[in-house]
Order: sequence, then C-alpha cells, then structure tokens
Amino acid sequence: MDLRGKGVIVTGASRGLGAELARELAKTGARVALVARELAPLEAVAASIREQGGEAHAIAADIADKHATHEIAASAAALVGPVDLLVHNASTLGPTPLKLLLDTDCEDFSRVLDVNLIGPFRLSKAVAGSMALRGSGLVIHISSDASIEAYPTWGAYSVSKAAFDHLGRLLAAELSDFGVRVLSVDPGEMRTRMHREAVPDADESALESPAVVAVRIARIIATHDHVASGTRLRAVDVEVSS
Repeated sequence: MDLRGKGVIVTGASRGLGAELARELAKTGARVALVARELAPLEAVAASIREQGGEAHAIAADIADKHATHEIAASAAALVGPVDLLVHNASTLGPTPLKLLLDTDCEDFSRVLDVNLIGPFRLSKAVAGSMALRGSGLVIHISSDASIEAYPTWGAYSVSKAAFDHLGRLLAAELSDFGVRVLSVDPGEMRTRMHREAVPDADESALESPAVVAVRIARIIATHDHVASGTRLRAVDVEVSS
C-alpha cells in the first residue's frame, strides 16, 4: 500500500506503539491524524513528526465517547483528506492491579469494552463506509495474544480483544466486495506503560521496543494485499531489515 499523500488515522497515538506507528507511517509520506484523549502529549508527538518533515495533526478525543466518533472522522477528513488507512490502536486494561473476573466491577468491564471494542466499531462505521464508496481502504486492528490465551486477571481486556479480533473478521467478510480490507495484528509484548502497569515486575530487557514493532506493522501495511482480508497476523513473524 503506497501511503504517499494518503490520509491515515491512528488512535491511541500519544505514546507507546501508537506514537511510533504515527511516526513510521508519516515517514512513508502519509498524512497522519493522531487521536488520543490528552492534547499535550498528542501535540508533542505530532510536532516531532512535523520536525522530521512529515505531516501530522492532533485530534484530542475519547474513542469511547460515542459523541466524539463523527467529530474524529470529520476532523480527520478535513485535516488529511479521505482516510485510506484506519489503525485502531487505542486500548485500555481497566483498573490495575488487574483483578479476577468475578472481582471486576461491571462498570470497569463496560469501560474496557467501550474503549477496546465499541469505540472502534463506531469509528469503523464512520470511516469504512466512505472507503467502501471509494472502493478501497485498509483497517488495522491492533490485537493481543490475550485474545486467544486465557490469562488469569486479564479477563476484561481478553474478552474485549477476542471480540475485537472477530469484529475484524466479520468486517472483512462483509466488506470484501467493496475493496475494503481488514487485518488484525498482534504486536507482541513491548516496553510500554501499559505493559508496566499490567506486569510491574516484568524484565523489560526481554520486551520489544514499540519503535521496532511499528516498523514491522508498517511492513504489513505496505504488503497487506499478500494476505487474505480478515487474517490475524503476528508482528514478530515479520522480517524487516536491520
């Protein structure tokens, strides 16, 4: 996928993998709209991209807020033009330390679903429809191995990611005749704030850098037509030049 001059949305782009993905995609010539709740760190990432000659715009919004969905889509279209790539990266674990499912408050469970599943569903509705009308587009779901493995205390997050994976498969099947493709990508364990909050005693030297993972995901995006829409991929399986 040649992203030169193309409109891109990356959610959860104020730090971690989202920020690195925005930087990596901007290097390819994409016009990137960065979405996250907090404006100051989001603007800092966008400014760093612009300093390197890329195009980036900050959109402060909560993906879980249904009233923000069309504002995100409209603002992105106004800032970067028609969106050809939508990367659903925003995610939450819920309260930490993580709890067993039966100890999880219903409100916390619901919040995790709103951020990790319902919000992306709404934004896909707002963005992928215009992709279908144009006959092309790519939606990337940033997944997790927790979507297929049952890790105790990861319940709300795991359930949201399992449903998120299947949402991607369903959208892929329904949009196959309209030129819109959907892929899920498991980025693997990374040195991020989210991972530290979930596993505070983890050996960070054994974790991958978000910047390296971003390069691998950018490679998947560049060559996405080589795999079937609806496929679930692992970033660690992608070979990139050192």
